[in-house]
Amino acid sequence: MSTVILLRHGKSTANGAGILAGRSPKVSLDDTGRAQAEKLVERLGGVPLAGLVVSPLLRCKQTVGPLAAARDLEKTVEPGLSEVDYGDWTGKELKHLAKEPLWRVVQAHPSAAVFPGGEGLAQMQARSVAAVRAHDRRIAAEHGDHAVWLLCSHGDVIKAVLADALGQHLDAFQRIVVDPASISVVRYTETRPFVMRVNDHGGDLRGIVPPEPKPKRGKKAASSSDAVVGGTTGR
Repeated sequence: MSTVILLRHGKSTANGAGILAGRSPKVSLDDTGRAQAEKLVERLGGVPLAGLVVSPLLRCKQTVGPLAAARDLEKTVEPGLSEVDYGDWTGKELKHLAKEPLWRVVQAHPSAAVFPGGEGLAQMQARSVAAVRAHDRRIAAEHGDHAVWLLCSHGDVIKAVLADALGQHLDAFQRIVVDPASISVVRYTETRPFVMRVNDHGGDLRGIVPPEPKPKRGKKAASSSDAVVGGTTGR
């Protein structure tokens, strides 16, 4: 399996206004978000990308626009990575939603939270994890197990994918922080994922690129699914 960069879209007009955008179709990046999108080209300068998969929503497409142009990459739109369908909560101010009884459920027991007129967070996790793993299998089949690819999605979606990769129950996913334009990284293997970065805002990401496989000589090599005893030594 391969390595996926989980990119949250840049800061949007809804983020700045304190509004739960959800699947509102015309929410775009603000000035800060556009600058973050431009900076992404430099941040990923040393990382070869085998594919680019995005949520259908405008703010995600805008975030990867400069990178797609610089790398001459096609954007694969994946509905399974779309924002949570917040239903009747869509477009409302967060300060008002915090007073709703459901807010406490979302905070403390998200696996039981179902938004009125929308979807449940457990349903969102199931479809987003399925989408990520399907694209990872596809890209690994096309480009090899050492391929790196990028997806651009939304905060709760990325948190749910990370919780799955960490073997963490969805009820604990609110402990994970995923800021606008942050990068998290998961390397999938045949038996388990490895979480390599979470909520990263740094510059140099070359360290996430897997080394080329070494030719086997006699003794059985360690599996790519094995953790390094004592911790990695860095590269």
